[in-house]
Amino acid sequence: MKSVFTPETTAECIERIQGINTESQPIWGKMNAAQMLAHLNVAYDIAFDKVEVKNNFFMKFILKKMIKPMVTNEKPYKKNGPTSPAFLISDERDLEKERQNLISNIQQVETLGKDHFEGKINPSFGQLTSQEWSNMFYKHLNHHLTQFRV
Repeated sequence: MKSVFTPETTAECIERIQGINTESQPIWGKMNAAQMLAHLNVAYDIAFDKVEVKNNFFMKFILKKMIKPMVTNEKPYKKNGPTSPAFLISDERDLEKERQNLISNIQQVETLGKDHFEGKINPSFGQLTSQEWSNMFYKHLNHHLTQFRV
């Protein structure tokens, strides 16, 4: 799987994101293009502590034991899979604003680099390696950009 900490992957992702427009239609799912970009931004908002995620003890246990391995491994997501309520975007969003936020977030991850993410705590999954963070970010991006044919 590609590393989100390399300039090559950052450039590839940004180029793909630039291919999204208001006319872009998904192959599957219900989100429009702006909602999809906003949905992708949630992962970065959580990673950068811009939004607070609270889970009770039981939910944390389930997330760490069952969901974390699926989210952080290299196996692609299946189409129309379930998503966490925090990631659901149902209101209308501004495509250009979401695009610029996403590009900025991707660039920030690259700039911060592997060392910043090594051992960083994810509020849902606990302590992650930089490889797990990279897999999680890239896998999610690739899944939704593929959903919109870019």
